[in-house]
Amino acid sequence: MTHMDNVCRSKRAAEVDVSGLVLEDRVHTSLYSDPALFEAELDKVFNNTWVWVAHESEVPESGSYKTAHIGRQPVIVSRDRKGEIHVLLNRCRHRAATVCEGKRGKVKSFVCPYHGWGYALDGELRAVPKPEEYEGVFDKKDFPLVTVRHEIYNGMIFATMKADMMPLADFLGGAKKWIDLFMKQSGGYPMKVLGDHRFRFPGNWKIQLENTTDAYHFPVVHKSFVSSLDEQTSKVFDFLDGDGFVEDLGNGHSVMVMIPALVDLEENLDAPIPDRFQDFAKELEREGRSDQEIRRLVRAVGGTGFNVNLFPNVACSMAFFRVLRPIAVEETEIHHVALGGEGAPAAFNQMRMRLHEHFQGPMGFGTPDDAEAWERVQKGSYAGLDEEWILINRGQQHLKTSQDGNVAGAVCSETGMRAAYRQYKAMMTAKA
Repeated sequence: MTHMDNVCRSKRAAEVDVSGLVLEDRVHTSLYSDPALFEAELDKVFNNTWVWVAHESEVPESGSYKTAHIGRQPVIVSRDRKGEIHVLLNRCRHRAATVCEGKRGKVKSFVCPYHGWGYALDGELRAVPKPEEYEGVFDKKDFPLVTVRHEIYNGMIFATMKADMMPLADFLGGAKKWIDLFMKQSGGYPMKVLGDHRFRFPGNWKIQLENTTDAYHFPVVHKSFVSSLDEQTSKVFDFLDGDGFVEDLGNGHSVMVMIPALVDLEENLDAPIPDRFQDFAKELEREGRSDQEIRRLVRAVGGTGFNVNLFPNVACSMAFFRVLRPIAVEETEIHHVALGGEGAPAAFNQMRMRLHEHFQGPMGFGTPDDAEAWERVQKGSYAGLDEEWILINRGQQHLKTSQDGNVAGAVCSETGMRAAYRQYKAMMTAKA
């Protein structure tokens, strides 16, 4: 792509107007397929808000790193020799080559593969081949890897390209309560990423944004998952007519509570242990675990009963992180991140992985069905492109006020989608 192509692309993105494309009860189908809209989203949304890039456990010690993206921009999350975390643009200051291509790992420094410029874990430029040729031309201290502003909440690392972006705690707002509840599923141990898998589907990123706050699809799309469960567990997932709800948490965030009994995993520890966890409890007992710890681990191992959807790119989804990365207007990459406990019993983390695999991944009962549904949404969206709309009005006339003073609807309502698109519209129509 030439410089002129970039200029034209930026100009088209700047000229995009979504004010008539995002209404309170519907969004225009072109949001899934317009290339100019997509370019504008990368700039106006992803470059102008907090974007989740890592969990602290993914960079556990000095030298640890993880690569990620803020929209299209590649970044490195690293922990330096002093134990401090940094988020750095993954771009050599010389000729722009990426200096790190691994997904995650441990290194002593980052070295550009093109001309050998070497950078410390905090981004400082340390080594330049044939330095005598640069005498009087530049000073190394003026050319570190570019630092990206980041902040951390409860182990979750967010970064932003916007210098004057509000503090992360303010941005998360009402979602902080639900993040705290989500983190209780590590069973009293520090939360730890156990691994992840990634795949791409041929569809727009907003299809995924909608999905994690959509309980309505569950009994239809995930019929095979429900049929794979024992009778006791399948009843737990029969929640559309239950007491669950979707709550607008502000700034595009929402929570979808499907199983209210599993909101606070430190409550009801005296309840009978479900049949599906009896063997797990007995294994912990053989290890000499106390009754109280066994009950706490059993209560936590299956995950929470809700999804916290954090605009624009991550969901704390029942028992895992689901991260979206926009690739192109019709392509999105999904990261499913398995979670466990640092130092927790091996049986606990093993069961967490088995439960994750049961739903997620190419051999799971959930991911393949979800991915096909998302692909079919993208395909179908080309029918009647100029005249048809995506409806997000379910439950609009049956709203209530939550205990925290937020707008809430039934669990199968589209309250969370309306919250996300309200934030999307605000960002897409904001003056530069």
